[in-house]
Amino acid sequence: MQIGFKPHYFEELAAVEARNFWFRSRNKLILWALRAYQPGMRSFLEIGCGTGFVLSAVAAQFPQARMAGSEHLAEGLDYARQRVSRAEFSQMDARAMPYREEWDAIGAFDVIEHIKEDKLVLDRIHAALKPGGHVYITVPQHRWLWSAVDEYACHERRYTAAELHHKVAAAGFELVRSTSFVSLLLPMMLASRLAMRGKKDISGDDIAGLRVHPVLNRLLEVVLSFELAWIRCGGSWRLGGTRLLVARKSSSIEEKQKEYSHHE
Repeated sequence: MQIGFKPHYFEELAAVEARNFWFRSRNKLILWALRAYQPGMRSFLEIGCGTGFVLSAVAAQFPQARMAGSEHLAEGLDYARQRVSRAEFSQMDARAMPYREEWDAIGAFDVIEHIKEDKLVLDRIHAALKPGGHVYITVPQHRWLWSAVDEYACHERRYTAAELHHKVAAAGFELVRSTSFVSLLLPMMLASRLAMRGKKDISGDDIAGLRVHPVLNRLLEVVLSFELAWIRCGGSWRLGGTRLLVARKSSSIEEKQKEYSHHE
């Protein structure tokens, strides 16, 4: 059993997330998805909440909803508690979640690629959601983008869309929305990854691409805002460094209807 992440990463993330174009843009994407598919959400659990950067944004957007965050490593929870004082927090292994039909929505944002047993985690998420509940997932995409950055981040894999869709469906979910993100920046991302091929001794958030010159950082955020605008209008991107997936757990009535139809 394996989960790849290192405790000192939390300090690095906490120092840059609020200013980095990618983290800021991903938050906007996540908030859009939650508002679009569950505007009346009453409870939300984030698995692998890290420093609480995403959870703090969700809590602000849904002030009446119950908020909770879990993290496999205790080091991240200190940062998260400071950011979202009203949320419930627990140190928890996502492969052994104890919940049964408790949450309206569950988020796993750049988390399951760190876990060898990702299919087990998806099964646990399905069990933890209420009937009709939704899961929101972001993952790194395209195996041909694999580089020392992925190794430094302790990734088990970069997904293909087909692989992620298959695993989510196998866990019992109905696919609601799936799109790439960081698409217009893909050529720059690929060039950066190719330049790092062969490097073995990378470390630090500068090399991992988290620290960006303020002017360039703002420009990249503007580019991603165009991508988000297209997604909001119903468009999708086929290629991109990140994939967003939204999936739904069928309600009890729907499950019974499917079972009845199967036996007809």
